[in-house]
Amino acid sequence: MQLHVSPSMRSITISSNNGFIDLMKIKVAARHISYRTLFHTILILAFLLPFVFILTALVTLEGVNKCSSFDCLGRRLGPRLLGRVDDSGIWCFVVLMVVRQRLVKDFYKILNQVNVEEIPDGLKLPDSFSQLVSEMKNNQYDAKTFAFMLRAMMEKLEREIRESKFSELMNKHFAASSIPKGIHCLSLHLTDEYSSNAHARRQLPSPELLPVLSNNSYHHFVLSTDNILAASVVVTSAVQSSLEPDKIVFHIITDKKTYAGMHSWFALNPVFPAIVEVKGVHQFDWLTRENVPVLEAVENHNGIRDYYHGNHIARANLSDTTPRTFASKLQARSPKYISLLNHLRIYLPELFPNLDKVVFLDDDVVIQRDLSPLWEIDLWGKVNGAVETCKGEDEWVMSKHFRNYFNFSHPLIAKHLDPDECAWAYGMNIFDLHAWRKTNIRETYHSWLKENLKSNLTMWKLGTLPPALIAFKGHVHPIDPSWHMLGLGYQSKTNIENVKRAAVIHYNGQSKPWLQIGFEHLRPFWTTYVNYSNDFVRNCHILES
Repeated sequence: MQLHVSPSMRSITISSNNGFIDLMKIKVAARHISYRTLFHTILILAFLLPFVFILTALVTLEGVNKCSSFDCLGRRLGPRLLGRVDDSGIWCFVVLMVVRQRLVKDFYKILNQVNVEEIPDGLKLPDSFSQLVSEMKNNQYDAKTFAFMLRAMMEKLEREIRESKFSELMNKHFAASSIPKGIHCLSLHLTDEYSSNAHARRQLPSPELLPVLSNNSYHHFVLSTDNILAASVVVTSAVQSSLEPDKIVFHIITDKKTYAGMHSWFALNPVFPAIVEVKGVHQFDWLTRENVPVLEAVENHNGIRDYYHGNHIARANLSDTTPRTFASKLQARSPKYISLLNHLRIYLPELFPNLDKVVFLDDDVVIQRDLSPLWEIDLWGKVNGAVETCKGEDEWVMSKHFRNYFNFSHPLIAKHLDPDECAWAYGMNIFDLHAWRKTNIRETYHSWLKENLKSNLTMWKLGTLPPALIAFKGHVHPIDPSWHMLGLGYQSKTNIENVKRAAVIHYNGQSKPWLQIGFEHLRPFWTTYVNYSNDFVRNCHILES
């Protein structure tokens, strides 16, 4: 290997040691070249020359003597200088890539064809993936047959998953609508105690405290329920959380079959210093057929009874229904919605003619903070102080507008209501009965119930809230959401810190805390107020599987 610089400094030649092969020739322009430039050029070449020498040596070892020309050496040396391998390997790789792309393209074409064509009749599907692979090997399926079998297997699996999900929702609906064995046991034992124990039949409240029942300086709560255990939790949590328990008066309304057991519980388990009154619907003189004819019609209407107690899956088009929509429809079909106890709140001014303001509570709530300030809230002439349910991050609970409850394809609904109007919640409501008596809320409620019956129940999802949303329209004053947190019976992802901060937590939804389907991590907020030391509760094995 030699480096030769011409005397004119216009060319630099690199040649092999035998002198007949010019490996590299650099021609320099005719202009003057500085020594610095020349020095740098020589330095770069000195760096490259060892690599060129090594490659040349390798070529020589492989048989340079067999090359009779510079072209032969170039073919050998060129690929190595460029870091390439034998051309045959490259061509094989290129061919494989082309074939692969064509196969993928053809496979996509087959999948598109199978997607739009009908699955052949009588196509026998394997029971497992391993069986599919085995049949492919044995029967030599073509790609199209394989695609049809794969599609049929996936569609079958999707159907089974949907059916399983709907069955799960139905089972949950039945579990939510049933009475747990322990609670039924408690009711039976307390009813028996009422008939055999005079102390269980003592007057509630005692005669000297009867004037307090109509004294507006006290804080009056109204609770309408047939669940004795749930009622005990509501009352106990309210009293224990209050800063003024001696000012609390609870008016508990129940049905005739539960009255004896409910009375026994509060007679045998007083919540001193609070005052508790227990009355059955049969003990209210005002609740006659003449005053509540529409509700009697609702309760006895064959279509309504079939709606709530019929075969929900048979009447549902599951192919066009999502599990979430189906769950929402099942929730609206809870049999409790045709119970008079759930409609009683619309008659509060008549049931308590001497009271000016009450707080109405559902039986699936827990009170965690003193509620005395509720009586100081100025409702600005409105009747109903409630938490709005259209303002919040929770899409399932706190994003409710009128469109979520009403059928706006019905002309009467479309004419009188705004689909974007914000909904509000039952469960914890401040009712100004004095202002209420100046309105026609009850008449409006009855009127719309009649219209819905005439329309074959097509105006709204059945329940007590939709007609109330209409009846109280223009009579609702929004209160701070921290007073009433909803959704603990709907979903398990409820924020625990928010639960701890809320004044009232509401287990609205199917997963009630007294049911086995209740959410385990949310149940302790309720069971904290269950009196497990009570003999009846202990003997009935409440919440035990």
